[in-house]
Amino acid sequence: MKTEEFKRLEELLIQVGLRIAKRGEGALFVVGDVNYKPLVDQNVPPFKVLDNPKLLESLALMDGAVVIDSEGVMKAYGVMIKSKKTFKNFGTRHSAALTASKGDNLVVIVSEEDKKIRILKQGKMVMQIDALQRDVEKTVPHAVDFLESVGAGTIGAIGTGLLVPALGITFLPGIVIFGSAYYLVKIISKKFNHEF
Repeated sequence: MKTEEFKRLEELLIQVGLRIAKRGEGALFVVGDVNYKPLVDQNVPPFKVLDNPKLLESLALMDGAVVIDSEGVMKAYGVMIKSKKTFKNFGTRHSAALTASKGDNLVVIVSEEDKKIRILKQGKMVMQIDALQRDVEKTVPHAVDFLESVGAGTIGAIGTGLLVPALGITFLPGIVIFGSAYYLVKIISKKFNHEF
């Protein structure tokens, strides 16, 4: 998938996640290759999610995860991702998200409890978006630009912590970036200096 198309996919997943979170429901999107077990019959054939966001949103509301391949095609929905760990104070969806975020996968998790969207890459949370923040939808394109600027080396260098808000910094209303402030400020100032 081309970079521009992948950015559109990331933005779509966040926007769909915001709508789901505002209704107080949860979801889990996995972009990439992951082992899963279907919980429901797979009656909906694969489709390009950028072409049908409403169907994607409907499928995301089922129990389980929605798996999207690296070309942006929905491969499975209502699936269980076997987690290797559980996390105190977080449910099975977060455990599955952490397991699914290994390698090059992108994971977008929508929490029904706190109405936040968390984005994980390489087994680490890199961003959290508060669906209740006023006008947060307007900041999503900037957040996606940031996600694109955070490469594999940066995530490793940052050494982000999982689900530990104390380690994050806010650079846009309703959006928290996790990791070392030094690296993040350096990236942000380069990428977004003209927008502040």
